[in-house]
Amino acid sequence: MPQSTEPLRKLGFLTIGLFDEADPRPGHETTLSVIELGERLGFDSAWVRHRHLQYGISSPIAVLAAATQRTRRIELGTAVIPLGWENPLRLAEDLATVDILSGGRLNPGISVGPPMHYDTVKEALYPDTGDVEDFTYTRVERLLSFVRGEKASDFSGKVGIEDFSDRVQPHAAGLVRRMWYGGGSLRSAQWAGEHGMNLLTSSVVKAEESEDFAEVQRSQIETFRAYHPDGKAARVSQGLVVIPTDSASPEQRAKYEAYVAARTPRTATPQGPARMMFARDLIGTSGEIAEQLYAHAGFREVDEVAFALPFSFQHEDYVQILTDIATKLGPQLGWHPSSVPSS
Repeated sequence: MPQSTEPLRKLGFLTIGLFDEADPRPGHETTLSVIELGERLGFDSAWVRHRHLQYGISSPIAVLAAATQRTRRIELGTAVIPLGWENPLRLAEDLATVDILSGGRLNPGISVGPPMHYDTVKEALYPDTGDVEDFTYTRVERLLSFVRGEKASDFSGKVGIEDFSDRVQPHAAGLVRRMWYGGGSLRSAQWAGEHGMNLLTSSVVKAEESEDFAEVQRSQIETFRAYHPDGKAARVSQGLVVIPTDSASPEQRAKYEAYVAARTPRTATPQGPARMMFARDLIGTSGEIAEQLYAHAGFREVDEVAFALPFSFQHEDYVQILTDIATKLGPQLGWHPSSVPSS
């Protein structure tokens, strides 16, 4: 359990990658430049969100494929790909291809369940099979089997001059050990542990045993590790929204404070029939944020994080926030930046 004297081992960040509907390229380019900045600042990982039919990244694997060609060291992750939108076999091909291009730096995060607003997209997404699609953990098991290199076809061999494989190609050795499950309930934490995955915890959890967000998250992490073959060594990454203001201008601080104030009411009690709880955004100097993190029961269970960047800020705001995280907050947590290997 990390205390203030124990170092944070891995520091990452998460971005939604917003863009303008009328001119989407600049937003995607900005996302790539933010990832490049993260590598220069020494972050261990950069993660992208997945947004369908919205003005955020709809194809994170394509974006990360581009990022593999602009970076050399930083790990690249998805948080998370909702498998309800995906064919597991095709996704396994895409993941393996990008992992090969990255030199083994891909960290795919996934989740299950019906697509958001499923009734409105069912006819477009699954016009013939919408009522029989399986959105359970079985979908994850299919994906994991293909990533591991298990059989995907009953045929292999040569037809004419063409060779065929009975498993997904290319095969990315080691990728299955970098598969993450984005869980927010005790059931999902247990399932991820039983299946040997890594666990992504975020700023949203299901209030089951408590209405204290940090205690709920701690309980889920403990459950995950209790069922994981690696026990206490099983990997967990925490993703809270943190906004350090050390080098922010007065105008930026005012904007950040207004953003946090608007989002804070939803953190008071569980929301909706599913009783989902949202973590408070952490804002202040790096010293103040570090103090709050060390008092957080969930944070004390992890040694790696992927702090989430706020929605809807400007590029210069993200530059300031990332720079402060890497140069001020990270060191407060005992973290040391990684260097980009020389040519």
